[in-house]
Amino acid sequence: MSKPIKNMIVGEYKKRFADVEGAVLIEIRGIPAKATTQLRAQLRATDVRVTVVKNTLAKRAFIGTPLAPLAAGLNGPRAIVYGKASVVTIARQLVKSARDNDKLALMGACLDGAWFEGKDGVTRLSKFPTREEAHSQLITLVLSPARKAVAAVKGPGGRLLGIVKEIQSRLEKGESISARAN
Repeated sequence: MSKPIKNMIVGEYKKRFADVEGAVLIEIRGIPAKATTQLRAQLRATDVRVTVVKNTLAKRAFIGTPLAPLAAGLNGPRAIVYGKASVVTIARQLVKSARDNDKLALMGACLDGAWFEGKDGVTRLSKFPTREEAHSQLITLVLSPARKAVAAVKGPGGRLLGIVKEIQSRLEKGESISARAN
């Protein structure tokens, strides 16, 4: 392949992966064409793409980008799975697909500059919370003390309100307000 063509492919990779912050590497060698097409269709339904890349050219294109850690896994026939969805969500989908198809090899993933090597790394990544899940957990943690404080303030106030209502009820009935002797 000539140098201008290689430069053109590197430029295409840079454009295609410009906004991608994390991805999963898979090997689809040995998977029947029908199964590969089904996997791609499943992923496409959730706006996830699969791109088979030329390793050396992809390594050049990823230098200085969030996908630079993928260089560690770019050896042999690889496909990069990426999309608008969180890489954690993509990893979850691929781990599930790998359970159904034993020929789908999970080679690694990158997220925020961290490299998750092999099937174990992708499985570990799939157990992380997505950004939205992490935000909701953080909000829950932040609001939890406030809920406890409101409950602590509300508890005695509720008892006091009960006493005031009891006094009001007795006064309306014409009863004495003094404490009952049991």
